[in-house]
Amino acid sequence: MNKKNLKLKAAEAAPAIDWAAVDAAPMASARDDDSPELTTAQAAKLQPLLDVLPAFSMGKTRITINLDDAVLQAYKARAGGRGYQTLINETLRRGLAADAVKEALREVIREELHSA
Repeated sequence: MNKKNLKLKAAEAAPAIDWAAVDAAPMASARDDDSPELTTAQAAKLQPLLDVLPAFSMGKTRITINLDDAVLQAYKARAGGRGYQTLINETLRRGLAADAVKEALREVIREELHSA
């Protein structure tokens, strides 16, 4: 199942939630000691995770990038069941690795030409 399968079509608008029925449910008034409500003072002290743990990283950063429509459509078509953004990331990673190999090869050739 992918995100496309989860999107609602225009004719399938999200059902309205009957909050009165939710509040009237037996568990609505049950005490939840594992998740107590925050006080205003506690909420005011909350900080973003990266401010508290600067070394914490998810390994990826959200960015905005402009790509040619043709490039984007080609990657979406190639991606199949996977995400096209993952495919773009893999392509960029392979490009970086290829650049590193090319630079190393150039360095070896320079050293050989210089010693000859």
